[in-house]
Amino acid sequence: MAQSLTETSPDATAEAAQAERPIRLLFIQTQAENAGAQEISRLLGEGMSPKGYDIHHLFFYRKTDAFDHAPDTSFTVQERPRNPFALLVFLIKLIFQIRALKPDVVLTFQHYGNLFGAPAARLAGVRHVIANQVSAQATMNDTIRRIDKLWGRIGLYDVITVNSVDTAGEYKDFPAAYTRRIIHVPHGFKDKSSRLGKAEARARFGLPDDVIMLGSVARLNRLKRLDVAIHALTFNECWHLVLGGQGPDEMRLRSVARDLGVEDRTHFTGEMESDQVGDLLAAMDIFLFPTEAETFGLAAVEAAQTGLPVVCNDIPVLREVMKTDLGPCALFADSNNPDSYAEPIRKLLRDKTLVDQLAEASRALKTLYSMGAMVARYDQLVLDMTETN
Repeated sequence: MAQSLTETSPDATAEAAQAERPIRLLFIQTQAENAGAQEISRLLGEGMSPKGYDIHHLFFYRKTDAFDHAPDTSFTVQERPRNPFALLVFLIKLIFQIRALKPDVVLTFQHYGNLFGAPAARLAGVRHVIANQVSAQATMNDTIRRIDKLWGRIGLYDVITVNSVDTAGEYKDFPAAYTRRIIHVPHGFKDKSSRLGKAEARARFGLPDDVIMLGSVARLNRLKRLDVAIHALTFNECWHLVLGGQGPDEMRLRSVARDLGVEDRTHFTGEMESDQVGDLLAAMDIFLFPTEAETFGLAAVEAAQTGLPVVCNDIPVLREVMKTDLGPCALFADSNNPDSYAEPIRKLLRDKTLVDQLAEASRALKTLYSMGAMVARYDQLVLDMTETN
């Protein structure tokens, strides 16, 4: 018997329901912890939500408890897969998780997020994938780089975003099928200015009040070169250093401080929530950013925008990002020569005019790298994808 004109097939009903609901975005990250890439996807999700999107976050595994209570957030497995069987189980779970969420667009972050998230999304039936290249090339081995090149060339990524001109340049030798997908979307950031005075901020973190306090905020891994920041304490026996963050390099860094005889002047905060970072910046006199490799340098931008003087490693991406029309936003040194940090630090401590000049230039960072501009760019990318299909 022919179907009645008033009846609707199950497939048609499902399609109608799909069309009525908001566009669902799924942000895929590697590990759940408070770090720069996670901060960007979190802020981007917060910015996209008021535009009517249905936002979900998925982490491959749980590194810390930072996202345990975040809404619409899930983990594929509790720990990083350590053997082939565990990896296979993880991949199967990941595909079924994505399929159950039914996202319209998947945004993948970090190199493993791209490498595993993009094919899993395609196998789960997702039509649109935006890969975000927020991992410095120095963090990728040759195998990862080759796979990433293949995924982009064959179209597992519809769009590949990079957050700086320098990062885009790292892909100039990739095939045209890859590079034509690259779009430059500078990071936006949240103002980390604190209402606390210096004494109050130091008291909050148990730091001494009457000392010169150097500091940095970063995931504690070797590429951040925080051993250089610790070395800076050898320039003056009265200086202290506070390191905000957690990571696998902490024990080595503690050992470095002990070997240099500055253990009692090196302070570790452990993992920090995003809204605590501004208070820690308020406790510092100078922010050190000796990192070896970055795609943007979010922590340095956030610190400079608060008016805190910054000394960075002299690498091209930081020369690019730490500059506005009003001039440079930092002084620069060479992390391969830790002693080179002595003069910029001393110069900032004695030259208030220089500090004021850097602060004036840095105030423009908030406009240059605005949250609104980043959110608007991703909003347009998503709309362009979904409206043409």
